[in-house]
Amino acid sequence: MNRCPSNSPRMRLAILASGRGSHAANIIDRCAANELHAEVVLVASNNPGSGALGEAQRRGIATASISTQGDATTQDRNLCGLLSRYRPDWVITAGFLKKIGPETLSTFEDHILNIHPSLLPAYGGQGMYGLNVHRAVLDAGETQTGATVHWVNAHYDEGAIVAQVNLPIPDHITTPEALAGALLPHEHQLLINVLKNIASDHA
Repeated sequence: MNRCPSNSPRMRLAILASGRGSHAANIIDRCAANELHAEVVLVASNNPGSGALGEAQRRGIATASISTQGDATTQDRNLCGLLSRYRPDWVITAGFLKKIGPETLSTFEDHILNIHPSLLPAYGGQGMYGLNVHRAVLDAGETQTGATVHWVNAHYDEGAIVAQVNLPIPDHITTPEALAGALLPHEHQLLINVLKNIASDHA
């Protein structure tokens, strides 16, 4: 197992998630195992019942609920303020279903990454998340799928691509749930690989 150097500051990560939190749990665990020279300083969610918050709390990581009160400008300002208090080097959106606003994008310019469960630019955009993506892939008769890490900008899933992983779709996979399960380990490893590269540069 590759171990990370301990003589340089760990990269600080904030994770935004709306769902079950498998990416958050995976990143936190990889940091704890010293496989990733980073620390998760915050997991935040717009969904108070998000599994991501529970995964973080069980691992002793700070959590916060993102306010959905007020207009888009107010919500953006509140999110930016929340993130700024924790001083992350990088913000990771993983299954986060809210668009990042201009103040947050400007404050953390070129330091916000998203993981998306398709080979972008295919099957991206508003409403294309989770099982919606996998259902669309299967309905189109695709023979392969994959995942993409990309920079976050003002438009859903349109930021520049950082890295992708391809996954041929086995004939026996016929449901969105099965496809999601098959792809998830590859998503996890892709995001970790990207973060390892960033951490190496950070050190």
